Amino acid sequence: MDRSPHRGSSSAVRSPARSNAPDLGPARSYALRTVARSRFTGPRAAPSYTRPRRGPGSRGAQPQALHHPPRRAHPLSPNTANTPQSAEAAAASRFTGTILILLTLLGWTSIPLFLKHFASQIDPWTANGWRYGFSAILWAPVLIVGTFHRSLPKGLWRAALVPSLFNAAAQVCFGIAPYMVGPGLMTFSMRLQIVFLTAGAALLFPAERRIIKSAGFLSGMSMVIIGTCITLALQPGGLGGGTTAGVVLSIAAGFLYAAYGLSVRHFMHGMKPFPAFAAVSQYTAAVIVILMLIYGKQSGLSALDLSTPQFALLLLSSIIGIGLGHTMYFASIARLGLAVSAGVVQLQPITVSICSFFLFGEILTPGQWSGGLIAIAGAGIMLYTQHQLARRAARASIPPAPPPSTTPASPRLAQPDEAAILCGYCGHDLEGADDGAACPQCGRAAETAPTG
Repeated sequence: MDRSPHRGSSSAVRSPARSNAPDLGPARSYALRTVARSRFTGPRAAPSYTRPRRGPGSRGAQPQALHHPPRRAHPLSPNTANTPQSAEAAAASRFTGTILILLTLLGWTSIPLFLKHFASQIDPWTANGWRYGFSAILWAPVLIVGTFHRSLPKGLWRAALVPSLFNAAAQVCFGIAPYMVGPGLMTFSMRLQIVFLTAGAALLFPAERRIIKSAGFLSGMSMVIIGTCITLALQPGGLGGGTTAGVVLSIAAGFLYAAYGLSVRHFMHGMKPFPAFAAVSQYTAAVIVILMLIYGKQSGLSALDLSTPQFALLLLSSIIGIGLGHTMYFASIARLGLAVSAGVVQLQPITVSICSFFLFGEILTPGQWSGGLIAIAGAGIMLYTQHQLARRAARASIPPAPPPSTTPASPRLAQPDEAAILCGYCGHDLEGADDGAACPQCGRAAETAPTG
């Protein structure tokens, strides 16, 4: 801080933070100091002052600064800004997130049902090609706007290539399975996806190996495997040829979706989800449409033979499952967190099976329901264990709050908004006092400033 004395016999000390402080004239005492009022908000300790010194060559008081003790906040301490307004905003955000994740669950429940509905009207290659081709059009504006504003992540297209190949292969299996097996049994079979995802994460990401070794995680994974096996083994009449192929395709879809998720984490880490998924959609659509042109009936043109309401329903399934579904899922993660959002989505086999019973007459035996519920509970335990261990690791990485400092902090001058005149002996605010009057706090009278 600049402590050079202000030379001159006819002016009071000016605030170093405000060069245009008013000139008090020779009638004011050297013990009166012009300082700065601050718009400092929140609780603070009283400013510390020292009595003005006069040294050789000094013709005025030394300018003093306001000493504001530094405010320290530990990362885990309660938020001091937790006002009623912020609490209401947080509650509103959680409510919005809850609505979004429920709509996501509803949308993703409808997709196997849509595919089963079209199984008797168009082939799976045609259904897949039109659905993903239309979704590419829906996600294209994200990439167009990002390209125009030059806000797309660097290396986006190269990073999206491998995940797109896994996603396209998974979509092929997912699109064909409803033609061979009921939607309920299909989605219960796909719960093995979380096991594949866990094993892959352990192989690719060393940090995940600590989670896999935990008792809760191993228990949940065992429940998923056992519950799925029970559901499949208790299929009435056994697994026939068509049903077996459908179950294999469902499990393969779960495996490929797990590989897709792992590759996204590996190749697209740090990229924003919306442009990342938009790029993946373009690659995936290109592969799926090419397969439709090769294997689809009339190269996919058979979809045009559908009635207008049925064709609109086909496009609607693309909007709900691929367009809005992923958008709402990303938005719910931002408001509720990944653990809660992923946990709610685990209920999909139950909702699909209930709807399939009323729409297509698919019946699961009580034993199959029990096995399916065990698998879903196991998936929930795995997600909960992963979430708890991640929170503990985050807390352990935060250093403890430093002890209060006993040494005076370096002075900090706040931004002024008006000049204030304080007594140089006790620091009392002399605003409104008559010139030359004694301080009402300490009773000391002002002395005439030295003239040389």
